[in-house]
Amino acid sequence: MKQTMWKLENSIKSYDWGSIDSLTLLFGIPNPMKQPMAEMWMGTHPLGCSIALNTKNQKIKLDELINQNPLETLGEKTFKNFHELPYLFKILAADKALSIQVHPTKEKAIQGFERENQLGIDINSPNRNYKDPNHKPELIYAITPFKAMNSFRPIDEILALFNQVNVTSLNDEIQQLQHNQNPEQLKIFFQSLLSLSTEQKQQAINELLNNIDSFVDEPYLTVKSLTKDYPNDIGLFMPLILNVIELQPGQAMFLYAETPHAYLQGTGLEVMACSDNVLRAGLTSKHIDISEVIKNTHFNSVPLKQLTTKPTINQNKIDFPIPVDDFKFEIIQSDNHLREEKVTSPQILLCLTGNITLETGSESLTITKGESVFIAYKAQYYRYKGQGVLAKAFN
Repeated sequence: MKQTMWKLENSIKSYDWGSIDSLTLLFGIPNPMKQPMAEMWMGTHPLGCSIALNTKNQKIKLDELINQNPLETLGEKTFKNFHELPYLFKILAADKALSIQVHPTKEKAIQGFERENQLGIDINSPNRNYKDPNHKPELIYAITPFKAMNSFRPIDEILALFNQVNVTSLNDEIQQLQHNQNPEQLKIFFQSLLSLSTEQKQQAINELLNNIDSFVDEPYLTVKSLTKDYPNDIGLFMPLILNVIELQPGQAMFLYAETPHAYLQGTGLEVMACSDNVLRAGLTSKHIDISEVIKNTHFNSVPLKQLTTKPTINQNKIDFPIPVDDFKFEIIQSDNHLREEKVTSPQILLCLTGNITLETGSESLTITKGESVFIAYKAQYYRYKGQGVLAKAFN
């Protein structure tokens, strides 16, 4: 294998929650059909594998390139631990809320995947919970202001908010949580909400919306905004239960396994383990398995101020520490000085702004905003120069 870096062609996902114009305005990605462009995927996931272009502009799927040259592309350590590119890198542009969801731990993903295989549930069935035997930790980095929900609020906050909205049909559940302010009771409270009958749910939602009609602050503004797309969804209560956070451009947060969360609006970069395991709890018309959600949720509260990931700055690079081995993430500020970067694992670089030229021992290519490149382990190093910003996914 002579070549060590390839420009990528990436698939665009047109989910209905996606933005019509964000990827065009920020990255120059055309949208002639004016369809929602929700995500651009960079990696080898079978539902959206990138295409690598060689020096003669010939195309090969990135997973095929890696499978043909596993040690040269991945390196011995990544190949031994993962046997594939272990991460998926995305641009995500949300114009409305994604579902409230949790992701299983690695152990529970293996068990659940095997269990559903034994039950004969088709891998593409809408009722399938586990699409693969992998966990799905992820990091979101804000390009624009990025609104989300993440982790349970402290229980005293939850109680104060529910007391303020005064949903009398939930009095019993609130009183039990008031008298037992611990994770086990929070679990009972959360499960009770998800398990309301259609009639009970509608009564509670009607009370909530009527009682917050005159409220003009958070989290009630978030509740009101969600009613446009999900008027009868129990997820309307989640802003009272989960932290509502708005990341500013340049901020990031890590989403742990078994932590309820939902992206609400904004454009960001998402890096995750290569998995599609999603267990949904609300704000969705897709399959919800309450029992499986509860089994895969931990009920510890996290204060809002602890949600953002504190970066480490080293000269022209900003590193966001990540507590898993599947991926790492950095922002690189490039200028007109020629700089060198070591390659210790397979990398995907995305150009966020400007024009940046990359050089290995015998190759050179230039990427501009919205373009990405795969760099094989065999490269060992590359040099870069030009005015702009790179986002780097690696492991």
